[in-house]
Amino acid sequence: MNEMTIQQKEPSTHVRQPEVTRGLAFTPRVDVFEMETELLLFADLPGVKPDDVEMRFENGELILHGRCTPRQTENDYLLQEYGVGDFYRAFAIAEVIDSDKISAELKDGVLTVHLPKPEAVRPRRITVKAE
Repeated sequence: MNEMTIQQKEPSTHVRQPEVTRGLAFTPRVDVFEMETELLLFADLPGVKPDDVEMRFENGELILHGRCTPRQTENDYLLQEYGVGDFYRAFAIAEVIDSDKISAELKDGVLTVHLPKPEAVRPRRITVKAE
């Protein structure tokens, strides 16, 4: 199988600010798998709705941005550990991806991104004939 690589665009931290105007942004945890026909990316986006996910792929860069609205209104908390903010992550994709066929779905707080490999870079089995 070809060895395709994905590189994280910026150093990983648990919380960071991509832009001052966006406020608090969390770095979602991500798993990436290489399959024969595609790369699969799974990102944890708890509390994010499908309409609140923005995903872009341009110039070999995949950008994920999920907006999360507060789940509680102003209350007097006895204990408050749940932080509310957007999710942001950017990756440099080092291999060729068929960008027209990228797809994604969000289910139970997990974003699944399909990054298909073009036919030209997929491994191909060659049959050897006996004479």
